[in-house]
Amino acid sequence: MGLWVVNADTLAGSRFVISPLAETMASLITLVNGTAAHPGERPWLDAHRPAYQNRLAADPDTALLLWASMGRGWIADFLTPTPSGDGEPAFEDELARVREAPAEAVKDHLAVSLRGPLPRRLDRPDLARRAAGLLEWVWTETVLPYWPRRRRVIEAEVVARTRQLGDGGWAAVLDDLRPGMRWLGNGKLQINAHDYPPREISGAQLFLVPVTPRAGWVSWDSPHRYAVVYPCSGPLAGGGTASVPESLGRLLGPARAGVLVLLGAPKSTTQLVALTGQGLGSVGRHLKVLLDAGLVERRRAGRSVLYYRTPAGEVVVKAAERR
Repeated sequence: MGLWVVNADTLAGSRFVISPLAETMASLITLVNGTAAHPGERPWLDAHRPAYQNRLAADPDTALLLWASMGRGWIADFLTPTPSGDGEPAFEDELARVREAPAEAVKDHLAVSLRGPLPRRLDRPDLARRAAGLLEWVWTETVLPYWPRRRRVIEAEVVARTRQLGDGGWAAVLDDLRPGMRWLGNGKLQINAHDYPPREISGAQLFLVPVTPRAGWVSWDSPHRYAVVYPCSGPLAGGGTASVPESLGRLLGPARAGVLVLLGAPKSTTQLVALTGQGLGSVGRHLKVLLDAGLVERRRAGRSVLYYRTPAGEVVVKAAERR
């Protein structure tokens, strides 16, 4: 199994990081696979995959480079630089690290990804520039128009995971970040099910990087920084369209009823904004009405205030669902 050995200081210093480049790379993986991981992803895929396919058809050398970069279960490292952790970076600054990757290093990374020699057409010095050009297109055409909402989803994910950390410790957070990953205890973190030698990362920085597509990977800038890129939890990434019973919608109004339905588990206003697509002011007004009616309650979790249904709110929702 892929195993990282960490100490208490590394875990204590771990933090969540937002990376526009990681979001773009995850979106590229979705375009490559052509499969929607949840209903909320299908309209996006239908809207952008034809243009993506046309772009690669017009540039067969970049298409071959992309095929080699995805390889046999390992993404070429130069495409997934580890975040620096110095605040939220601009996409252009992250992309520069891909564009400026040394030519020989790029070829070495591709050989690892392919588990063998490169095709002769890839023996050229402009591979990093070509890859960066494709990532820039994916960002500009398919991610940037949706970035404000996606960023809210990622922020909501961070809030939820931070609360999970406070309630259950690192084991609760790390066990379900991505398939094959779990906390084994005694300083051992299984990052995947592959048969790789253990890595000692005690003393390094560990970053957790959520993305909205159902994609994930690990990266490192050894020995200083390591990162786990993982998909946001399903309800958040899926768009958050709650199924609102018609009778409840007539009683409270569809928007307010949708907020109440989503509060079956505690959520912050940031999460509710991301899930519903409503503005912060609208969500706040709905919460105030629900609080005054005794249908929801709130409590503080660290820096966040979480809202959840009261027993009365549960009765109202369950009664509407049975009709």
